[in-house]
Formats: sequence, structure tokens, C-alpha cells
Amino acid sequence: MHQDHRMPVQFLRGLGGIARSRDLQHAGFSRRRILNEIRQKTMVRPRKGWIAISECEPLLLQAAANGLVVSCVTQARRLGLWNVGGADAAPHFRVRAAGAAKYPGRARLHWHRALVRVPPSALVDSIEDALHMVAHCRPFDEALAVWESALRQRKADWSVLEALPMRGAARDVRAAALPFSDSGLETIFRTRLSWLRIPIYAQSWILGHRVDFLLGERLVVQIDGATHTGPQRTRDNEHDAQMLLRGYFVIRVGYRQVMHEWHEVQEVIMRAIAEGLHLRG
Repeated sequence: MHQDHRMPVQFLRGLGGIARSRDLQHAGFSRRRILNEIRQKTMVRPRKGWIAISECEPLLLQAAANGLVVSCVTQARRLGLWNVGGADAAPHFRVRAAGAAKYPGRARLHWHRALVRVPPSALVDSIEDALHMVAHCRPFDEALAVWESALRQRKADWSVLEALPMRGAARDVRAAALPFSDSGLETIFRTRLSWLRIPIYAQSWILGHRVDFLLGERLVVQIDGATHTGPQRTRDNEHDAQMLLRGYFVIRVGYRQVMHEWHEVQEVIMRAIAEGLHLRG
């Protein structure tokens, strides 16, 4: 048996903070040493057969304790992809094996078979399976935003996604996904208005400044974030005024309106289009 000269806690940190007991034993750490670390509270045992450092990520502890794998929007958020679930949303897991899993109360469980198999020691899904779950779990526009975020950040390989046997919603999202969107919000806005059949340009340059969206020839939609205050807001207001003087019509909305009050945003845009404000006069 190979003897690892690091401390057990250091060894676990190198594996993401948690591992199967047998992995520590194969590395040369005796049961006695492992139990001593648990008594000293530097390590914990979330479930028989698993050992973790005391400060291990709670999601991984929950997955190990219940025989689950972190997946879907939760794994997407861990990877830094577009967050559609919110930080305080119920975590999403894939059930690894029905007979071996426990079912935590505040969690969303997925029963899809993995497209890319992960080893028994893995507590998180592959990026491909996380995206697959997202496509079947979330509305089309939100799922597409997550997929395009993964492609834009090069955390998913298009050729690998294309080769996997996906069906239904996942196949539809895959067919629509592009790596060129600058943000998930851009994807969602563009997708929700795609039925209009008028040109929608993202990140267009007008009068020396970039605008979020240009619909048609002169209808500008600007989306403000939560921190849109101070000097930035002053500059944007000045740019809005210059665009109005040059014949553009500007609609400015907030991030929350787009994500949670879309019907109101869409109604304003529809009225502007009905009045021909997107056309050059």
C-alpha cells in the first residue's frame, strides 16, 4: 500500500474536501488515524463510507449523506454559469441509484440516467449532464441562457454535446445554442422576442456608446443592473438624451423587470412597435 506523507486533511483538500473512506485507506491512512481526526473534529463522517474535512462544502456533504450527485442548475451555479435558480433556491441533485438514495426534504431530485458516467467517488455531475438536466428542468429561454453561458466560457465542448444522445427539450436547446451571446440576460431577452420577426441586435454601438439592444432601426432597450447608480447612471442618461435627439426611442428597464415582470416589459415594447417607433422615420 502506498503511504501518503501528507496529513489526512491535506489529502482530502486535494480531492475537493471529501472522499470515500477506502480512498484514504488506499492512500495509506489507517482507520485509527482517520478516527482520531474525526474525534479531533478536523474531519467528519457524513455517511458510512465517506469522510470529509470539517469545512467541506455543504452541498457535497448533503450529496454524500443522501447518495446523490449535485447536478442541474445547482452544479451550473457552482461552475460559474448563468444563475437561474438564485443562491437560496432548493439544491438540485441527480439520484445515482434509487435503492441507495435518501431523499432530503428541501431538494429537487432528477431521475435521468447520466449521459456521461462519473466514478463512484464523484459527487458532482459532468458539465454535459448538468446542462442536460437544466434543459429538462427549466423553461427554454432560461435553459438556453445556461447553455450559452457554458459555451461562451468554454466550459462545455460543442462537439461533445453534439455527439451525446439527447432527446426532447435538451435536443431543442442544443439546436438553438450559440456561443456568441454576451450574457444570459441577453439570451433570455433575445429568445423571448424572437417571435417578432424583426431584427434584434445586441451590444450595438450608437453615438460612441454600446447599447444593450437595438430593435429594428431605432428602438433601443437598455437593461439596468442593481448597481446602476452614480456616475454610470449620469453618463447613461446623457447618452439616452443624445439618442433621443438623433431620432432613437429609448426604453430603459431593470434586470428584475426582465426576469420577474416580463409581461410588463413586453407590453411596453409591443406598444412601441405598434406605433412604428422601431422604424426609421
